[in-house]
Amino acid sequence: MAEYVLGISAFYHDSAACLLKDGVIVAAAQEERFTRVKQDKSFPKNSIQFCLNQSNITIQNVDSIVFYEKPILKFYRILNTHAQHAPKGFRAFSMAMKSWLKQKLWIPQIVKRELGFRGEVCFVHHHESHAASAYFSSSFDESAFLTIDGVGEMATTTYGVAKGNKITTLGEIHFPHSLGLLYSAFTFYCGFKVNSGEYKLMGLAPYGTPIYVDKILNDVVKVRDDGSIKLNLKYFSFEYGLKMINAEFEKLFENPARLPESELTDFYNDIAASIQVVTEQIVLKMAKFVQSKTGQDNLCLSGGVALNCVANGNLLRSKVFKNIWISPFSGDAGGAVGAAFLAWHNKTDKPKISVPDSLKSHSYLGPEFSSSEIETKLKDLDLNYHELDAEKLKIQVARDLTEKQVVGWFSSSMEFGPRALGARTILASPVFDDMQSHLNLKIKKREGFRPFAPVVLEEHANKWFGMERESKTMLYTYNCLQPEKIPSCVHVDGTSRVQTLSKVDNEMLYGVLEQFNTMNSCPVLINTSFNERGEPIVCSPIDAIQCFFGTEMDVLVLGNFVVYKSEQTQINLNLRKYEMD
Repeated sequence: MAEYVLGISAFYHDSAACLLKDGVIVAAAQEERFTRVKQDKSFPKNSIQFCLNQSNITIQNVDSIVFYEKPILKFYRILNTHAQHAPKGFRAFSMAMKSWLKQKLWIPQIVKRELGFRGEVCFVHHHESHAASAYFSSSFDESAFLTIDGVGEMATTTYGVAKGNKITTLGEIHFPHSLGLLYSAFTFYCGFKVNSGEYKLMGLAPYGTPIYVDKILNDVVKVRDDGSIKLNLKYFSFEYGLKMINAEFEKLFENPARLPESELTDFYNDIAASIQVVTEQIVLKMAKFVQSKTGQDNLCLSGGVALNCVANGNLLRSKVFKNIWISPFSGDAGGAVGAAFLAWHNKTDKPKISVPDSLKSHSYLGPEFSSSEIETKLKDLDLNYHELDAEKLKIQVARDLTEKQVVGWFSSSMEFGPRALGARTILASPVFDDMQSHLNLKIKKREGFRPFAPVVLEEHANKWFGMERESKTMLYTYNCLQPEKIPSCVHVDGTSRVQTLSKVDNEMLYGVLEQFNTMNSCPVLINTSFNERGEPIVCSPIDAIQCFFGTEMDVLVLGNFVVYKSEQTQINLNLRKYEMD
């Protein structure tokens, strides 16, 4: 009989579930995609049900459930930290205790109550989950690993060796000394939301000059030669307060924390540039140390900091490691994947299984909808639409993009992880000078400084971006070699966060790119996630239709069906009756 392991992450941010069947990923999804609550941290009941449905099983067929961290160890750290700072921070402590006493200490009971599960519920370390999510989704049989995030139980950074079916941790940096929390503190200082605005800080950095690097390194954080760090805690309040920084931090930089949505002045641009440089330096030093200690040619990188594609690109070009694999689900949602892998291998002691390219490269692990399901929704909403065969669809969409139309693209299984990689994507032509501002203001409804990423035909990637390797998961930046030809997907510093695409990866989107290249002598399209600001990436056809009509997109492609906004005479968007079961 098949053996099923269910991995779960929950109760902090980005709750998710992943199901393994005999050591192979069957499905994985984030809870936010179903509830439509961005970064939903609730128990991932919808994600779990989706995973079970994908295998046509019930919860009683699951052999074990594994949680992505050890709550008791994290609880001990929180109690110990607040005891050291008492009575300061009592409000933050009391707020934390409510969630801990209500749910976080009772994971097995919650699992059994919510799911009716009667089997084993086990736990693994947070950073081991990160390491496993990267290593077991890689093609390596042996590698070093480096995990960097805010904090797990006690660890904020770990390194070690993964070999065969084993993960061995060799060293750790412990809370409160954390590169992830350092970057989040500057995210907060620049007026962005912690745990979701870090990528905004990274996007803002090229607009500034890194004039505060020395101040940060002299006063805020001590960086040793091995990349380990020690924060100067006089400037931070995250140990005991509700904010990341305190008045001493603001005094040091002689400016208050920026209010969200207020003007972005040169000062905050320079702050963003400075902490980005510091982060890149620390990541590089860490990687050099890990290589020297492990002697490995391969590196698996994971944790929230691994989503900093600028630092990743810098590390790649340094050639410290011959090969680097970064998990496309490096954040806490991916902890569900790593936890499931760890539980499977610990229980069975079976060899590491080769991961199919379709899953490894694109993480197309979420819900997929049939043509009949899509057409039913279109008919129920009285929408005018066209059904096209695959070849005609590719040509038509390429023609629409050439004519400066913005296309919502909904196809195949939804991606798992934070990146839109061609399944739930907004497409646009990069050749127009004003397309970036149009997308930011009219479609995504977000800050104008935010860059857009290109997707490029893999065989043209070197000519356009000087790439010596594929980049299928959009986790590295490269210098654009022809920025004048694709101005709307090149950042102010001349770089792009590139996704390379082959025919095997995604045949339909590849075909659109081929046709667009034939029409425009340009094998590049803008690829941005299919959502509005503050919303999760769309999951279902109804989510896509709602987003389409809530923005100024021109064309909606749902599988083989094409909807033009200009052709709609009456729109009946009674969406609530289409909530997913």
